[in-house]
Amino acid sequence: MTNLQIEPQLQQATPSLIFETLHRYQHTMALKAAIDLEVFTHIAGGASTPAAIAALSDANERGVRILCDFLTILGFLRKSGSGYSLTRDSSIFLDKRSPAYTGSVVGFLSSPVTLDLFRDLAAVVRNGGPLNGSGHMLPDNDIWVKFANSMAPMIAPVADAVANAVAAPGRRLKVLDIAAGHGMFGISVARRNPQAEIVAVDWKNVLGVAERNAARAGVQDRFRTIPGSVFEVDIESRYDLVVVANFLHCFDIPTNIGFLKKVWTAMKPGGLLATVELVPNEDRISPPIAASFSMNMLGATNGGDAYTFSEFDRMFRAAGFDGSRMQLLEPTPHALILTAR
Repeated sequence: MTNLQIEPQLQQATPSLIFETLHRYQHTMALKAAIDLEVFTHIAGGASTPAAIAALSDANERGVRILCDFLTILGFLRKSGSGYSLTRDSSIFLDKRSPAYTGSVVGFLSSPVTLDLFRDLAAVVRNGGPLNGSGHMLPDNDIWVKFANSMAPMIAPVADAVANAVAAPGRRLKVLDIAAGHGMFGISVARRNPQAEIVAVDWKNVLGVAERNAARAGVQDRFRTIPGSVFEVDIESRYDLVVVANFLHCFDIPTNIGFLKKVWTAMKPGGLLATVELVPNEDRISPPIAASFSMNMLGATNGGDAYTFSEFDRMFRAAGFDGSRMQLLEPTPHALILTAR
């Protein structure tokens, strides 16, 4: 029998990344299960063993043990003996009693509507966009109500960081919040600046979420709405500040330039445009979260993308704005681009 000679590069190669990647759907579903079963909240409350967690979760002890071991492997839990404890991030963001709880994002990010967009990604790639023709971008789509309710806790720190940069306390501001959704960006500006008046634009069904959040924040008397598509409605004029948060990535460059021309017309001379986005580096493969976001846009929009800073700057200049500058909103993955009118 002849001995097969294996090439040196094959001796060093491993299919581990392939195996791990093809199983990563389990990561999503394991975290969703833990949030649904309130595993993190139960552990924070003192239930550390599979039996104790299972009793509070109305779940099977073996199932809880396997789930908690898996969450430990993923980095969401720590294990000592047969007991589990929370990591710092899990304690802050996944315990329902924490003021920074963000587990609600599972309602949007792992919803059947969102997951269905990526079930046949090869077909999406061949098509160059969503197979249903519009992805999430349907008028008055209830998925955006789910988005607004689910994502508000996660986006609140980003909105606070933006408000710190643009709210200008002590100065009267007329503020336009484009595609306001949960309303957190305009609300955060209003909380920082008692003289800021907020106008929020979005589809009517979504604006109800923003109005409730404004009432909770105590700024409802300085918060009004314009229902409808921002491409079609009269957005009024003479704004000192316009916030466009996580919106431009949904559309192609010509559509964005046309929209930005409308925004330019609505602003006061000397006004400020504040754009919040996930912005990849020019290589389009780093940093990982921002660069990966283009895949979301492939599955969910007809022409959207994760745009680089140079692409944003060219769009703004084409619409009549002056030069832009960007600052990272660390520790979040978002960036703030400030552009003068």
